[in-house]
Amino acid sequence: MIDYLATFIVFFAVIDPVGTVPVFIAVTSQFDNPSKRRIALIASLASAGILLFFVMAGELILTAMSIPLSAFQIAGGIVLFLFALSMIFGESKPDEELRLAEDHHETAIFPLAVPSIAGPGAMLAAVLMTENARFNFWQQVQTAAVMLSVLVVVYILMLGAGFINKLIGNSGASVVSRIMGLILASVAATNTLAGLKIYFNL
Repeated sequence: MIDYLATFIVFFAVIDPVGTVPVFIAVTSQFDNPSKRRIALIASLASAGILLFFVMAGELILTAMSIPLSAFQIAGGIVLFLFALSMIFGESKPDEELRLAEDHHETAIFPLAVPSIAGPGAMLAAVLMTENARFNFWQQVQTAAVMLSVLVVVYILMLGAGFINKLIGNSGASVVSRIMGLILASVAATNTLAGLKIYFNL
């Protein structure tokens, strides 16, 4: 048996359902409500598929490619940092990225599913929390179930994002998005530094 509460807290922290709300509001502002609901569903399902893939095969792939978990953490931190910059300086996004955002399927995958929901931290947690040397098959199934329950919370909060948007407005969403970008940049820097410390045995 795993510690359900502790596992839930870990995945809630790395997936950050609350932090996904301003991102969802920011990237779906030009869509109507039915499209927003489709985006929320597609993003949630895609995130579930991605994280389940890392639960089942993440450690095997990293081991087969001789990639240490610390290197994965460093790369994940860099990707998260780049996404944080795009949240802070939204007006400077490349034209191609803005064009992709016009399609609700593309928006659901990037930037919502990856890297907002199934981000580097969540992928890393999925690998570490189901490490074959520490957890048996049943414990890994339980961990995956807890992880999916957090994604259900993400989906529910995205469905309620419209109400939040009415409260804070587009300008408020823009401010929140940039604040979240700063927070994400800090988290990304922390992940990268932690990975570097482990990799170089500092």
